[in-house]
Amino acid sequence: MVKKNSKEKIHAKFFPPVVSVLGHVDHGKTTLLDAIRKTNIAQKEHGGITQKIGASNIEIIHDGIKRGITFIDTPGHEAFFKMRSRGVQVADIGLLIVSAVDGVMPQTKESIKLLLEAKTPFIVVLTKIDISENNFEKTKQQLLKEGITLEGYGGDVPIIEVSAKTGKNIKELLDLIILVFDMRQRSENISKDGDFEAVVIESKIDPKSGPKATLVIKNGTLLNKDELYCEEIKGKVRAIINDKGEHLLSATIGEAAEVLGFDVAPSVGCVVYKTRDRIKKVIEQPQKTINPFDVSFETEKDILPIVLCADTLGSMEAILNALPEKVLVVSKKTGDITSADVLFAKSSKAIVIGFNIKIATEIAHLAKTEHVLLKNYAIIYELLDELKDVIEGRKEAIIEEIYGTAKILASFPFEKTKVLGVKVLDGRVARGDKVRLMRGENVIGESSINSLRQGKELISKIEKGQEGGIILSPFLDFTIGDMLVCHR
Repeated sequence: MVKKNSKEKIHAKFFPPVVSVLGHVDHGKTTLLDAIRKTNIAQKEHGGITQKIGASNIEIIHDGIKRGITFIDTPGHEAFFKMRSRGVQVADIGLLIVSAVDGVMPQTKESIKLLLEAKTPFIVVLTKIDISENNFEKTKQQLLKEGITLEGYGGDVPIIEVSAKTGKNIKELLDLIILVFDMRQRSENISKDGDFEAVVIESKIDPKSGPKATLVIKNGTLLNKDELYCEEIKGKVRAIINDKGEHLLSATIGEAAEVLGFDVAPSVGCVVYKTRDRIKKVIEQPQKTINPFDVSFETEKDILPIVLCADTLGSMEAILNALPEKVLVVSKKTGDITSADVLFAKSSKAIVIGFNIKIATEIAHLAKTEHVLLKNYAIIYELLDELKDVIEGRKEAIIEEIYGTAKILASFPFEKTKVLGVKVLDGRVARGDKVRLMRGENVIGESSINSLRQGKELISKIEKGQEGGIILSPFLDFTIGDMLVCHR
């Protein structure tokens, strides 16, 4: 493939703004990015097929000059707004995507908080304006209540209405991004010839080519054979690849490119330099580390251990930054779920969570056989919401009222079912109780006590120390030695 010099792509006087797109799920972020890519003159000129590197570089004509814009489209983009303490802010501009139909939603509020805390210039983009149920004025009033000072309402935050479906105002949005960027360019001294500085926005290990990292360059120029340093990781650039799969001779400020040559895959958010000495000058915020041995499962029953497998380190970073407090990651990695992950989850009493990965049929069968819960997600917010539900469910289980426990000592056939011969070890067992069948630490199932007998006599209750026969409805596949827990 012919190598291209990315410095020739845009007018030498202007650097591309780096734009991150935030907002509530299903408010049109992905659809908007797809519509924006269709306006890319470079794609029309070269017929380029995009490849997933976590960012998109597009070109437009603005005031008669070819300009570039870099969009960060990795799932972990929200995390980048929390990295100011590392000395580099990734995004120059944020786009706050809000549906004109649904208005301000929970993730909209979270996005607003991130933008305001990072003090990042941003533009409010009202989407789905082609739908008749839209309500512009109501949505604007909701935004004002969240502390956004909109233009036209006494503030300076630009707002624009767009339709990704019809293409209305897409070109106007891109012009507005350039305008906002030119008016509010960073004041620090940046130069193509300055000290090199970049941020890792995506990272993974390719089975064929090894560690890969997508860098957004904030200062200086990246060249082939450059030596790079990122925390304790080093590398030497073997290839610079853009989102069209083209091999570049160089990349410079505001551009995103996939780089091959690191010894190991660097962490998302890691700042990359060309000299090791510069790393020592960066004061980083202490990062939260996860140690499964910090938690006692005997005392912290509301802790939810998980094995996390994500498609990329960018996805992993985003998920880890947003996990509920009571979730404990006992193992994490990029790549597909393996039998080792399932067996480790079983031994750790954990559930297996996948994000954008493949689950082989034999792995799903193994998880079912070993009674390990395994779920895969494509949307981060759905993953987080379900984990919160599980945590709340476990809290309810902790405060449930336990009436009594009984050990299964024998089994007797009765009509078309079986009678459980039990001895009550604690509390009491009564007809109508809900029961949980336990085998060691594993829950086999839930049922109810349909009938209680002592000998041939039907009774309503068995007290501690007594023995009796129980019929469950629905029937559960019990074995001798299992435990019954009666609860509310």
